Amino acid sequence: MTENVVRETRSGNEPGSCSGTEIRRVIRRIVRRVVDGLPLITTIGKARRARLETQHIRDKYLSMMVSCLTGTIYEDPPLKVLGQERFDATLREHGWDWPSHAHTMIGTKRLNNLRMLIEDVIRNEVPGDLIETGVWRGGACILMRAVLFAYGIKTRRVWIADSFEGLPRPNAARYPADEHDTFYTYEDLSVSMEEVKRNFEKYSLFDGQLVFLKGWFKDTLPTADMDSLAVLRLDGDMYESTMLALESLYAKVSVGGYIIIDDYHVVKGCKMAVDEFLAKSKIVPQFREIDGVGVYWQKSEVGTPRKEWPADRGS
Repeated sequence: MTENVVRETRSGNEPGSCSGTEIRRVIRRIVRRVVDGLPLITTIGKARRARLETQHIRDKYLSMMVSCLTGTIYEDPPLKVLGQERFDATLREHGWDWPSHAHTMIGTKRLNNLRMLIEDVIRNEVPGDLIETGVWRGGACILMRAVLFAYGIKTRRVWIADSFEGLPRPNAARYPADEHDTFYTYEDLSVSMEEVKRNFEKYSLFDGQLVFLKGWFKDTLPTADMDSLAVLRLDGDMYESTMLALESLYAKVSVGGYIIIDDYHVVKGCKMAVDEFLAKSKIVPQFREIDGVGVYWQKSEVGTPRKEWPADRGS
């Protein structure tokens, strides 16, 4: 029986049977196609490794920017105005102190949150520029520009809105919630536009993609000439500053874009302005916590809530 099978295989006369020569020919053909495809496979592999390496370098750069901007890399001691004299990593992480020299006081968690949301709108191609209202030494806006630089984006602008003279005196007649506000008395909160520009220059990020809006919000925000926003970050502290920013800019935030409120849980007037604006506008957002101080939400069309959120950094 075995002899018959061997004999039939060698003969190749039966329908569907292959001779040894034919089998070898087919194998050579397969091998040739594999060899011909190796350059393409190699190219795809190299491209994938290059993308991973680029992302690794980008992540290192932006992580270093966060460390520098918050002053954690050199343990910048705080200003004494809040009673703390030594650098405390926990306080700096949550933005609970005012750094002596670092370029932001919002802390590591809120700065990483800002980075995460900018990367999300880039990844999902949400149209619009980036803006912060109330910038102090400019650190959060510097990070905005750094993220755009890291991703090679030249079509979005960073808007830097501030009086560059500190906070306004309360207008209690029009905004009763600010009646006892004392932020205007803190000289440390007054940083000139020239100083903020120099801070951008220290990171080689001062260029034509920056737009400075100098003046009180009531005079600058209603006429700000941007078509759309992908990220709107509010850090004006007061009821007046928060309400003016929301009334002037919220409508310009693209669907899929983000609104960040820096002082929602720690400044009563800020929270009141946000809550009243949302109630008046009949908006019920899905708030997301950042660090127990700030919150954010994504602007969405009615009936289309976000199902997945970007993974929080530094939380």
